[in-house]
Amino acid sequence: MRILVTGATGTLGGALVPALLKAGHEVRGLSRTKRDGRGNVEWMWGDLFSGNGVREAVDGVDAIAHLATSGRKGRGAVDVPGTRTLMILAHAAGVPHVLFTSMVGADRAAYGHLRHKLEAERLVQESGLGWTILRATPFHQWLHRRLRDYASLPVLPVDRSLPWQPVHTGEVATRAAALLSAGPAHREIEYGGPQVLDTEELVRTWLSASGLRRPCLPVRYPGRLYAAQRAGDLTTDAAPKGEITWHDYLMPPPPFLSDDFASEHTASPTSPATQPEQDPDLHVYGGDEGYERPTRS
Repeated sequence: MRILVTGATGTLGGALVPALLKAGHEVRGLSRTKRDGRGNVEWMWGDLFSGNGVREAVDGVDAIAHLATSGRKGRGAVDVPGTRTLMILAHAAGVPHVLFTSMVGADRAAYGHLRHKLEAERLVQESGLGWTILRATPFHQWLHRRLRDYASLPVLPVDRSLPWQPVHTGEVATRAAALLSAGPAHREIEYGGPQVLDTEELVRTWLSASGLRRPCLPVRYPGRLYAAQRAGDLTTDAAPKGEITWHDYLMPPPPFLSDDFASEHTASPTSPATQPEQDPDLHVYGGDEGYERPTRS
């Protein structure tokens, strides 16, 4: 299949593109930055917010993996109007299947950025296209970057009452690739990490892996979204689950040496080594930093 990936340069996109290529699909990546084709990916310029270039990007594809997001501070600029534009143009082009990546809890705690995710889900479901919604729990990679932002503080504020279920982007990508190959499911599918941790365990594991020593100050985070998280609305019991734990993501065990040369020397899509955490392209929409509107010079 020829699959268009929006947000192809983001955290999840950086894992999904190689997973799709490995499965034998042709991949077309949508980017707001014009670039030459590389790594067997056909890059198309397009802007979901304005709609420029999107009509050309959806032409002739068999499926769309819609990963692009405004992020938590983007006020839904891509999640809602961008998704609406994409669905209209995809319907006009006769695209058979759209997979949209959302977040676990969007249907139970539609506050803040989750409200935008739920509205985008509705747009996909009512598009007239074959659809699949994949709701994931927070990524290891996103939590790692978020904690790094607090590393300079002398004390880390910790709400012990908050449960987290981090999942590796490579495993989410593998799940998404399988769902794309299977065709439209016409349902919401949840996918979470293998364990639920409280914030203190999450932070202390990260401090140990980072070689840092910081006291943890007990606090209680305010707001409806944190209240919903405290109630367990942002975790899932759905199976299958990911297998890479938070500890193993931060401190990977030694690799198992196989007699198969290829398996020893080819990075798995679930391997942390394949994740573009330092990729400057993360600042293009689709990354967790969020979408920024183009500015005029």
